[in-house]
Amino acid sequence: MTPVARLYLLIAFLFMPLSLLWLLLSMDELSLTWAAIGSAPLQLALFLLLFAWAATGTREYFFSASNLRRNYPVLANIRYILEFFRPEIQQYFISNNLEERPFSRERRDIVYSRAKGTSDTIPFGTQRNLLEDGYRSLRHSLLPTHLDASHGRVSFGGPACEKPYDASRLNISAMSFGALSANAVMALNKGAELGGFAHNTGEGGVSPYHTRHNGDLIWQIGTGYFGCRRQDGRFDPGAFGERAKLDQVKMVELKLSQGAKPSHGGVLPGAKVTEEIAKIRLVEAGKTVLSPPRHPEFQDPVGLLEFLQKLRELSGGKPVGFKLAIGKPCEFNAIVKAMLKTGIQPDFITVDGAEGGTGAAPVEFTNRLGAPCLEATNLVSQILRGAGLKQDIRVISSGITATGFDMLEKIALGADAVNAARSMMLALGCIQARACNTNRCPTGVTTQDKALGRAINVEEKARRVYRFQRATVEAFLELCGAMGLNGPDELCAEHLYIRRDDGVHTYAEVNCALEPGQLLSGGDVPGVFRRDWEAASPDRF
Repeated sequence: MTPVARLYLLIAFLFMPLSLLWLLLSMDELSLTWAAIGSAPLQLALFLLLFAWAATGTREYFFSASNLRRNYPVLANIRYILEFFRPEIQQYFISNNLEERPFSRERRDIVYSRAKGTSDTIPFGTQRNLLEDGYRSLRHSLLPTHLDASHGRVSFGGPACEKPYDASRLNISAMSFGALSANAVMALNKGAELGGFAHNTGEGGVSPYHTRHNGDLIWQIGTGYFGCRRQDGRFDPGAFGERAKLDQVKMVELKLSQGAKPSHGGVLPGAKVTEEIAKIRLVEAGKTVLSPPRHPEFQDPVGLLEFLQKLRELSGGKPVGFKLAIGKPCEFNAIVKAMLKTGIQPDFITVDGAEGGTGAAPVEFTNRLGAPCLEATNLVSQILRGAGLKQDIRVISSGITATGFDMLEKIALGADAVNAARSMMLALGCIQARACNTNRCPTGVTTQDKALGRAINVEEKARRVYRFQRATVEAFLELCGAMGLNGPDELCAEHLYIRRDDGVHTYAEVNCALEPGQLLSGGDVPGVFRRDWEAASPDRF
């Protein structure tokens, strides 16, 4: 329980009754006449103040939909009072160029309004400078189309997959139990169940909170092999096969690196390895657990693909893939060459952008390593296309996604589906307090403090996650229709425009593109691709 909640309880059940007793003892006569009550004005004022505090606190602590009000009854309203002046505050930030963050206030407001089921329309037209350098936009058609909900889904499963998965175009990105509270994980999974979309477990393993409801799961496996490891930290096929065959697990994702901390391992201090965490991750309680920066089960691209093939067989033929942040392009080329050499292909590749967030990475890694999401998505899709593999391998783009346009631009550059993490957290009630790494998240989203985590009402927040996801996919399909397209598969780089100092260009004009199979033909390959392709070897990263 937070100190503010304790204060509320103290006032409601001690000070407020005492103030009432003081009022009664101070009155000239014990009656309910105005004269009698008014004979003790100080005591009356104190009682009314404490009664208002107690009544407001009771409503918020037990019944409020706001995480912040449930954890900080009464005092949390100071924040919302200040937001009354938000238009003026927002204008101040914009005028001082302090609003140039990847997850802007515009995105935040869209997520909140869609999650709450309220209108996300804006007054007075566009709030963007349409002439600014880097402004991205679409061109509409005079013959718009209507796309039904079936266009919001895509099938995962290549030629070697025995159990394809029909996934939504927008799913929940990887966030582990441990990073998120138990209630947050349950709300996300319940939301996925309501909306029929997928929930990535993060590398912390499949916890009881992921399976409490029946939302589809993508089981992510990191370098620590949590949930499928031996005591020495190596991969345990038996433990993996047992969990991977759960009906709720629809796909398996092997994490090579993530955008927020590429090529960086992790440390889970022994003090945080509770009996519960130890049971979920298959580690020893009370002992520090290390996640190495690379996988010990393979050393080269061929070994990676052979390991993926083993995961596919052990899972009973479910779709398997890998996740990575793009660093050296020649290393991804090496993986593609290994696919051609071995004939082993993943069913999907998740591309994580460098703008990804975490509460567990040095600032230098977060700010200076890795390629941005759009750049990385375009690179991966073009290399797969040039190698003649794009038709069999789905691409998931995992970057900042809060709007239909965020989805559209990633899919236009080659993605088939999109993952979102931060916007899903906002749908749960996150206020971007940036306390993720302190275990003191005020909204209960990123904490293991059960007193704080109780603020998340699982049923209510699940509906918010569901509403946000549904409204965002609908907005994406409406944009495709406004462009006159018959389906998202028609999207391409020619549809996305960017304004630069030398004029307006399509992304196809700004970035080099490859024809299907062009890397294999031995013909004229653009220099930006030819150098990395020729330098790559399937036998080494």
